[in-house]
Amino acid sequence: MSQSVSQSASKPVVLLAEELSPATIDALGPDFDVRNVDGTDRPALLAAIADADAILVRSATKVDAEAIAAAPKLKVVARAGVGLDNVDIKAATAAGVMVVNAPTSNIISAAELTVGHILSLARHIPAAHASLAGGAWKRSSFTGTELFEKTVGIIGLGRIGALIAARLQGFGVSVVAYDPYVTPARAQQLGVTLLSLDDLLAQSDFVTIHMPKTPETTGMIGTAQFALMKPTAYIVNVARGGLIDEEALYTALTTGEIAGAGLDVFTSEPPKEDGTAFPLLSLPNVVVTPHLGASTDEAQEKAGISVARSVKLALEGDLVPDAVNVAGGVIDPFVRPGIALVEQLGQVFSGLATSALTSLDIEVRGELAAYDVSVYRLAALKGIFTKIVSENVSYVNAPLFAEQRGIETRLIVEAESPLYRNITILRGALADGTVLTVAGTLAGTRMVPKIVGINGYEIEVPIEQHHVVMRYADRPGIVAIYGQKLGEAGINIAGLFVAQPDASGRALSVLTVDQPVPEEILDDMRDAVGADLFREIDITED
Repeated sequence: MSQSVSQSASKPVVLLAEELSPATIDALGPDFDVRNVDGTDRPALLAAIADADAILVRSATKVDAEAIAAAPKLKVVARAGVGLDNVDIKAATAAGVMVVNAPTSNIISAAELTVGHILSLARHIPAAHASLAGGAWKRSSFTGTELFEKTVGIIGLGRIGALIAARLQGFGVSVVAYDPYVTPARAQQLGVTLLSLDDLLAQSDFVTIHMPKTPETTGMIGTAQFALMKPTAYIVNVARGGLIDEEALYTALTTGEIAGAGLDVFTSEPPKEDGTAFPLLSLPNVVVTPHLGASTDEAQEKAGISVARSVKLALEGDLVPDAVNVAGGVIDPFVRPGIALVEQLGQVFSGLATSALTSLDIEVRGELAAYDVSVYRLAALKGIFTKIVSENVSYVNAPLFAEQRGIETRLIVEAESPLYRNITILRGALADGTVLTVAGTLAGTRMVPKIVGINGYEIEVPIEQHHVVMRYADRPGIVAIYGQKLGEAGINIAGLFVAQPDASGRALSVLTVDQPVPEEILDDMRDAVGADLFREIDITED
């Protein structure tokens, strides 16, 4: 029994704060200690998250700065859905916590619900149902309108907007769209005509909005916009609450400025009696649903499985395509093996630096130049800051540490690489006016990570956990001197490379040792060889 508990305790803890499908848990696999908590029970959440490596939520659980501060082990917050209003991304980034979501899990469901709202408005389906269910037979009261040959305006021609455009083509409608980031060629491919927002509102019989909620888009459809619309027009919002000014919408609906509205989302959810959204619910020309955009079995399943896979990647130290606060995206298999190498080079660089870093170039040369290697910038910064700051360093907050310290970084990619199939060079300017370079490559069929250059010295040293680097005036007997010092301390030299002296006559030795070297032994070695550069470098493994 105690052995079982011990094995469970050694597994990363994944906290499920809301109900997720069995397929989600299956996608996580057996390598995690999966625990459950009611995310809406704040004290229970804060207690449970203290041990969590990852937390999976939907929309009800607030993962704010307080929750993140209560979770010192937390590495990833996963939202099984699209929106992230309930996650404090800024606080997560500062803490080095990756935030992931499932951006494509509900797009089909949301597109189909949008079409459902359009049809419900056009044919008064909810009101007709309520009337007939109440015992009345009032066919003339629910005369509707056909979609055929009408104009539908889509505000935001992203993934959902494009799906809606495709589904509406079968109704014989004319589809127009407003999206400043979509090219005319892309619009033509979708069978859509691009218009300005004002022209779209003036021409459309049905308007549906699919924009992200930002300070710029909040309330983007208000009094002035409703004034441009036809009195026979309908508006639909299945995207984000607050994109439509609800007070202005209520006025437009009650004064006949527009004919009706279909709403799945609200500024306050659920709408409250004292909130601006509440009066909308009682209007006869409004169709409402309780935020059902992602509420299909298929969307819930896709979202859960998607974030479960992301959690596995994140806890394995990998980058995640659906991470919202870290660059990188999909990594080519040819690029992936070099990530760990570059991170180790960053640790070597940090260990050799004689003063603060002010700027850094990450140079990638060779066949890798044909691939997206932007992830190497993150890996280099993560490696460098692992030895510099006391906070947990991840691919998420490493660029933030660089920005806070005013460190400029550049990624330089060149195909030319005379000596190696691929080589990565970290070249940094230091505050004392010196420039430090560290170069590395993956060697052979086993892709062994090696240091192949330090400050112009050509070396070839497999990267291990413990190294000692020293530069000194070249003379006979130096190797015997430091070899004796280490031998007397019972420390084995597992590997040794001595680079040829430079123009000043100084040589560089890189030792691989089987354990950390005590400080007093390092001092003796430094004095004995007269080193002007002497560093012990320990490589930290995640």
